[in-house]
Amino acid sequence: MPAEANLSERRSYDVMVVGAGAIGLCCAWRASQRGASVVVLDRAHPPAGATRVAAGMLAPIGELAFGEPDLLRMTLDAGEMYPGFVAELETASELGTGYVQCGALHIALDRDEAAELRRVHDLQRALGLGAEWLPPRRCRELEPGLTPSFNGGVHAPAEAAVDPRRMTAALLAVLAAEGVELRGGVEVTEALIDGERITGVRTNADEELAAGAVVLASGAWSGSASWLPESAQPPVRPVKGQILELRAPDGQAPCERIVASERVYLVPRPDGRLIAGATTEERGFDSTVTAGGVHELLREAYRLLPDVAEMELLESMAGLRPGTPDNLPLIGRGALDGLILACGHYRNGILLAPLSGEAVAELLDHGELPESVAAADPERLSLTAGVAR
Repeated sequence: MPAEANLSERRSYDVMVVGAGAIGLCCAWRASQRGASVVVLDRAHPPAGATRVAAGMLAPIGELAFGEPDLLRMTLDAGEMYPGFVAELETASELGTGYVQCGALHIALDRDEAAELRRVHDLQRALGLGAEWLPPRRCRELEPGLTPSFNGGVHAPAEAAVDPRRMTAALLAVLAAEGVELRGGVEVTEALIDGERITGVRTNADEELAAGAVVLASGAWSGSASWLPESAQPPVRPVKGQILELRAPDGQAPCERIVASERVYLVPRPDGRLIAGATTEERGFDSTVTAGGVHELLREAYRLLPDVAEMELLESMAGLRPGTPDNLPLIGRGALDGLILACGHYRNGILLAPLSGEAVAELLDHGELPESVAAADPERLSLTAGVAR
């Protein structure tokens, strides 16, 4: 876009992104880098959503689940691209993201948990993933603050973490430098449709904005985008998660690595904070922080790291993850020509954000979805329009 263009006067764009979470911002950045004029719309001001309350755990190995090979391939690819993505983002924005390859230690607190964790570890080994079973003594050598009694753990040294809030700030900075327009506090009220094609949107300010392509990246709200025809609304549901932010009196987190059990994960920040998460609750759009949720997280965190009891509770938060019927995200063409889906990332939104952004930009630029996210094509759920492209 020409430097002299007045952003406030624009009414037509090559790409419109609805949703300013990590996914939407990455899509906007990559599309802009390829020469597209881009606008990002978000109902919140400043933009919020699940990104604001995400722990930022980048753990494809530790989060491995049975029966999800396609998701594993995507998360492993995303993990491999993260160091390069972070380096590029931090250089371009001149801001840090809190990224650190700290490793992760998954602890079995009793015999039942040990049996389940060994099953997962057997699968990790069968797939050639970088994880090692350690007895309690070896685990304590890595993390001396662990509870005195447990049954061993799995060490995944390549796992990493990022601070989603800092990453978001860096993305906003590079988008501003690229000339991308971000409109917060703007709610989309209607899709502008010509035949079978979406050509733009109308906002709550009764403003019409035209776009060559509209990217739906509204997280948990993507499935209730009432401004789209019902047949074009993707099957994305909200899944509530509560997390806590803690800080030690001496400013040192009680662990160096991500430490997790069957019921909680603890993510240290470089500045000494500790994030404890996360509950999983099917509560619709309820984002209330509950006493029960806070109690559960503190109880399970204390069972892992007793020093948690002496930490200051800075904040308790609740967010809504965007779930799909098969736990795979929706990345690709939607049920209207010109509609691109980038939603439904469930527990892996921060991890998959760079991969999703690249994939959407590639689709917008060349008309084809990259092989790296082929399993996430919405066509698997019959969400694409039956028209020639």
